Amino acid sequence: MGKLAGKVAVVTGASKGIGAAIAQELATEGATIVVNYASSSEDAEKVVTGITESGGKAIAIQADVAKAADIERLFAETKKTFGKLDILVNNAGVYKFGSLEQFTEEEFHRQFNTNVLGLLLVTREAVKLFGDGGSIINIGSAVSSYTPASTAIYTATKSAVDAITGVLSKELGPKKIRVNSVNPGLVETEGTQTVGMIGGDYQKNREAQTPLGRIGKPDDIASIVAFFASDDSGWLTGEIVRASGGFH
Repeated sequence: MGKLAGKVAVVTGASKGIGAAIAQELATEGATIVVNYASSSEDAEKVVTGITESGGKAIAIQADVAKAADIERLFAETKKTFGKLDILVNNAGVYKFGSLEQFTEEEFHRQFNTNVLGLLLVTREAVKLFGDGGSIINIGSAVSSYTPASTAIYTATKSAVDAITGVLSKELGPKKIRVNSVNPGLVETEGTQTVGMIGGDYQKNREAQTPLGRIGKPDDIASIVAFFASDDSGWLTGEIVRASGGFH
């Protein structure tokens, strides 16, 4: 029996990449999974199929985390289907890099609406379903620590996630709800491949500066999230773990 047997988890942005790996890992540990997605229904159903074919239980629910009505529906459907919630993983996020000269209001609001407003909207609704305690795991980014050039908007959103993690750990602690953050470094996903971070000089340079000598895989992040979701981390809240192979 897994560490999360009997638990229900919502993972936002779980149709691919890190989110999909997290959903699969939590299911392996026994949790029932709500695979949230914004637009990739086919990918979300693949994640659900992978979980159910391995003996787990999962459903996919579409919701744009930047829209309050969608989020209310997401948790209404979760409550109707499973009756409760024990674990929330705030993984949904968007990014686009560019210099200060390339900055636009539209891009600012796009990233903040999903990465910050979305996280708050999701958490607000999730807390209503938690029973006697629970665990919230935010997926931040190591960029909030090393602040690379041409990432002003994205780094600002992830720095906000760091701050929110600390604030909510204090606010929700009396309800026995723990709030922690996992901040990945460079991880090989569909997204990082699309923007050209994988397979070329950028990856080689990053690996050369990383003490463990490689970039991350989605499973590297998923196992840390599973730890925070379980009772093994029962005395931890407000923590921010930089999962970057030692890259600072």
